[in-house]
Amino acid sequence: MKNLVFFSFLVLFSFFAVRCKKPITNINSILNDSINIWINKTKNEELDLNKKKQLLQKAYSKTLLNKNDSLKAINLSSIAYRYYKLNDSINFFKINKEAFGLAKKINNSYILGDVHWSFANFHKTAKKFEQAYYHFNNAHKYFQKTDNTDNSAIMLYGMAFIKGRYRDYSGSEILTIEAIKNFNQTKNNKRLFSCYNHLGLLQNDIKEYDKALEYYNKSLSYLIKLDNKNSEARYISLYTNIGNTYLKKKEYKKAIEFYNKALKKEVTPNSYAITLDNRAYCKLLSRDTLNIKSELFKALSIRDSLKNIEGLLTSKTHISDYYKYINDTLNALSYAKEANNIAKKLKNGRDYLTTLNQLANLDTKNSKKYLDSYIEFNDSLISAERRIQNKFTRIEFETDEYIEETKRLSQQRIWILITSFAGILILSLLYFLGVQKAKNEKLSLESEQQKANEEVYILTLQQQAKLEEEKIKERNRISEELHDGILGKLFGTRFGLGFLNIQGDEEVLEKHQTLLNELQDIEKEIRDVSHKLSDNFDGSNINFTSIIEQLLKDKSEIGNFKYQFISDENISWKSIDEITKANVYRIIQEALQNIIKHAEAKNITLSLSTDTHNLIIHLKDDGKGFNVKKKKTGIGIKNINSRIKKLKGTVQLDSEINNGTLLSLTIPLKS
Repeated sequence: MKNLVFFSFLVLFSFFAVRCKKPITNINSILNDSINIWINKTKNEELDLNKKKQLLQKAYSKTLLNKNDSLKAINLSSIAYRYYKLNDSINFFKINKEAFGLAKKINNSYILGDVHWSFANFHKTAKKFEQAYYHFNNAHKYFQKTDNTDNSAIMLYGMAFIKGRYRDYSGSEILTIEAIKNFNQTKNNKRLFSCYNHLGLLQNDIKEYDKALEYYNKSLSYLIKLDNKNSEARYISLYTNIGNTYLKKKEYKKAIEFYNKALKKEVTPNSYAITLDNRAYCKLLSRDTLNIKSELFKALSIRDSLKNIEGLLTSKTHISDYYKYINDTLNALSYAKEANNIAKKLKNGRDYLTTLNQLANLDTKNSKKYLDSYIEFNDSLISAERRIQNKFTRIEFETDEYIEETKRLSQQRIWILITSFAGILILSLLYFLGVQKAKNEKLSLESEQQKANEEVYILTLQQQAKLEEEKIKERNRISEELHDGILGKLFGTRFGLGFLNIQGDEEVLEKHQTLLNELQDIEKEIRDVSHKLSDNFDGSNINFTSIIEQLLKDKSEIGNFKYQFISDENISWKSIDEITKANVYRIIQEALQNIIKHAEAKNITLSLSTDTHNLIIHLKDDGKGFNVKKKKTGIGIKNINSRIKKLKGTVQLDSEINNGTLLSLTIPLKS
């Protein structure tokens, strides 16, 4: 459900709500009492914001006078964190950087970890997850060095949460399990509750619902051990998550049971709106419409009053589904459009896809446009998530590399005069290996990306084939209705009118006969339309060739050229496998891109034909051409050659300067 993100955030914020400072030996005894008092006073909710900032400024001024760098660094870190809690980003960044510089100077791993933790929290709140991940990772390394098991595990959980947001489920699960091992050592029930709840969310996202419920029950066992007075919000989030899982399993009664449990707790208005909305949506899916409308709009009203934009997005999506269920397409479409606009403003990828799918189902006139947008955005979303996942991997790699390099350099100082030459050789070797590794990783990533793109395209073909099949069924239904229903009625009417004994003058009788003739002509027209509608055709052929023609049309608008498309009707696209069709599409796409970039062509002809064993493709342009013998092979031709090689086909390129270019491809077809 869409509210999983909210509740995972809720658990995460409670996870980081208390900053556990590890006592530093021989430092607590000399901490200035007044600084501690001023910092602690800022936690008093009864004080106004200006008073809190005045107290922090006094603590900061006093801290700068301290000559003990360790005490100064830890006080600066504490003051910076309090500014963060007051949403004063300017003072937070300024003072936290001072604490970082001082901690680095004295090489205090604990304070360095604490400073990175503060930065991580700040970026997490601002939803800058890449920066947050970087600081969580660094904080984890420093806390590890100080054997601070709890704080180290909290950082692991922070990284796991961020990876989960970007659908790196296996990476998130590994980090969470590692955090659980640490929390088991310290018997930290609150953290263990959060970790197992997070594992449940991950399993829910990958549709392993029984495994998700297993983790939620484990989470509940740790929650029971906590103080119930301070755990109401945790119970609400957990019960709602369990309800969401049962909803996805289509066990609606069980889902409603847990939503009701959540609603019995002392909930905040926002939590109440979430659970109420989820329960109403669950009732809708189970076809129980009693009070659904009032509950959905009540949740919407609460979210509107709280200015909870993400909540409004969820409510409007569910309300659209409700109106669709009661066949009120106009209202359903209206709320779907509103939800789509909100998702676009929030840059909420998953909900944006959901709303595009809703609009495609509701707005039949623009269905293709929404489906195309869905496929294009989903493709870009997957690519973006993969890029970010790769960034997380690089952050971990670079941090480990940096720590190892620092250790090596600290040892090297002793021998630098003797081993300087050897050190240069080692660094050169490391650099060379690093460059080679980066190149290999890049090639590997490009290969994976290409495979992913082809998989998405294959799914696109299959989806469009289904759409064509449904169109054919609808045409046949309309044909039958016209032929068997309307045509029969018209014939009966004309037949009856023909046997009426019409009395009147010659003009009336002539008018009567004219009308009968017109009815007969109408019957003939309806019969012709019915026959045309019922003519079946190969949907797969039209589907693929229409995609190729759409590609030509799109590229012609970009490249400002005219095109002619010739496709042999005898080609059985249905018998050609999806991998071959995906590669054919990409080859033509690559060739057209080359024409746009280099040829300056005004006219293009694409022909697809077949002989007994091969698919034959000819792409000709009237562009400026080039000398095939002298011209270096570009990346576009290399990609075409690579794809043709995979298909065990052949490529022939003929071109002359000022006489255009002809690309001929032969691809063997599987018998």
